[in-house]
Amino acid sequence: MNRPRRLVLVTGTGTGVGKTWWTANVAARLRDRGITVAARKPVQSFRPDDGATDADILGEATGASPPDVCPPHRWYPVAAAPPMAAQILGRSPFTTAELVAELSWPDDCTVGFVEGVGGPRSPLSSDGDGVDLGAAVAPGLTVLVADAGLGAINAVRLCADVLATPLVVVLNRFDDHDDLHRRNREWLEGSYDVVVDPDALAERLAG
Repeated sequence: MNRPRRLVLVTGTGTGVGKTWWTANVAARLRDRGITVAARKPVQSFRPDDGATDADILGEATGASPPDVCPPHRWYPVAAAPPMAAQILGRSPFTTAELVAELSWPDDCTVGFVEGVGGPRSPLSSDGDGVDLGAAVAPGLTVLVADAGLGAINAVRLCADVLATPLVVVLNRFDDHDDLHRRNREWLEGSYDVVVDPDALAERLAG
């Protein structure tokens, strides 16, 4: 697999925590710095009436077409884990190895993002999950996105235990005026590298 100079795996503590928002915003900030970026979503499942898919959002942020972000045959318009969505749609099962083999990158890519689905243990393929995806792509950095509010500490600790290091924990929708958010951040900073601002994560990746 042709690799970017820096490969970043983006996962989350669950579905809807903000993985795509963070990937898109950090990628856009890197582009503003003149850094060549790309984002890949090996497979995506979604509600047909959701509007823009993750591939659409990531493509707009990185200047790529959605089919470059996620191959069209890996788009599954059902709100279920991708292997389940494929089964519901009567489409062929697929493996993690097949998804990884389909990844392709621009020759001049400096930072490349690979975004998983759901949480680290959410089914990604017929034989693997987000942890298996990480093992297959061997990222230089793993980004774990979590909600900043109630339950953040438990969710982060459970997920971090199965993810490759180095690891950055992102607290999405962090509000410095929210006492619980601040306390969660302080607690997690005792064990993890924590980021709450896309600019701060872009700064690290640009270095």
